[in-house]
Amino acid sequence: MRAMATDMTTGSEARHVIRFALPLLAGNLLQQVYNVADTAIVGKKLGDDALAAVGATGSVTYLFYTLCLGLATGAGILTAQFFGAGLMKRMRSAVWNSALVTVLFGVIISVISVLLTEPVLRLMGTDPELIGMSVSYMRIACAGTLAVAAYNWINAVMRALGDSKTPLKFLGLACLLNIILDLLFVMVLHTGVQGAAVATVISQCVSAAACTVCAFRKMPELKMQPEDLRADADMMRLCVRTGLPIALQSALIAVSMVALQRVTNSFGKTVMTAYTASMRVEQLVQQPFFSLNASLATFAGQNIGAGKTDRAERGLRAGLLTSSALALVMMTVFWIAGAPIIRCFISGAAPIALGAFALRTTSLCYVPLGSIHVVRGFLNGAGDTGYAMLNGMAEVVCRIFGALIMIGVFGMDCKAIWYTTCVTWTVTGLVGWLRYQSGVWRTKALTEQKPGEAAAVPAIGRRQRSRV
Repeated sequence: MRAMATDMTTGSEARHVIRFALPLLAGNLLQQVYNVADTAIVGKKLGDDALAAVGATGSVTYLFYTLCLGLATGAGILTAQFFGAGLMKRMRSAVWNSALVTVLFGVIISVISVLLTEPVLRLMGTDPELIGMSVSYMRIACAGTLAVAAYNWINAVMRALGDSKTPLKFLGLACLLNIILDLLFVMVLHTGVQGAAVATVISQCVSAAACTVCAFRKMPELKMQPEDLRADADMMRLCVRTGLPIALQSALIAVSMVALQRVTNSFGKTVMTAYTASMRVEQLVQQPFFSLNASLATFAGQNIGAGKTDRAERGLRAGLLTSSALALVMMTVFWIAGAPIIRCFISGAAPIALGAFALRTTSLCYVPLGSIHVVRGFLNGAGDTGYAMLNGMAEVVCRIFGALIMIGVFGMDCKAIWYTTCVTWTVTGLVGWLRYQSGVWRTKALTEQKPGEAAAVPAIGRRQRSRV
């Protein structure tokens, strides 16, 4: 049965923000199990060189994934809007045509990314001793782009219809399967980094297929009629136009990460290994912030739509207090136990020491990092989506020019990589806060009704309209 929507326009602001974020956090943490499993098994069983080779592909692979992820988000937005308006025929058209767009882009991006794997990795200055393993791993991972796109698409559609639990269950299945296959391919069959990549792709395919079948069987809203199963050029363009701005912001951030990865690669295997391990840990650290981002977007959207701007701002303050408290806790943990945490992923003394330094250094800026996600979610919920591009540009400028200035002008060593990250988070957080203080978001509400729209809303009323 479909999960009920939550009306966030009454009750405790902090409770709404935190309670809504918790299931999202569970899903985000499960998503990271893919990376953690690969890192731990590859690093411990195949060695630091293999881990560095895998790590060298991460930012590039994510860059290729961003278009599909943005389009999936756009599909969810359209599905939620049509469903909330009671326009079920248009909703089914949006679901079907977004599926066609997802498959089309998934195939195109898969082919392009596989063909460009080696040239891109060489352009990034990947260590010649590691290039062979990096190319093998990335080609297999990129070949599975369609599976990544499909899972994120069906996930977005089901959440738009109010069901966030079913995708979580299938994600858990994928994580378990990924770990089992990692152990099988790497430890039993001795297939190296290629086996780790194959394990991840298989688990993604199984999760996407099972979740899609379940959704179309379980949800009566997704029961397609013959007339629904047709390509609609206008609807497909709308799907692309809705999701593309989100994809472009992610792509800008990914480009900045690729640039920083290239700088990292120039320092050799030890630095690459430490960077990979510290990035895996930081990906886990950011999951609560990602969850608060999504929670604030929903909270702000509902309350600003209801004309309760002051309440929306109180929710923002609750989100900032929560993210700051989490940041301080995690900073304390990394200053006390940074080395043991890094040791879970890698073995060499030099990479462990450098990785521990990385965690301690960047943890000093977890408070502005949390504010980036919370303020971004609030502004998106308020309808100020134009800020997304400004935010992405701030990260690109800071990461690229920060590293160039610190290393090229001031002659800093590899530690400049993590100093650059600190500067990036601080500046980007400040840009977001200034955007909020400017009040521009107050003029960006997207809730103007057109004549006749209210009559299309299902009988259960406002609760249905607030569905995420």
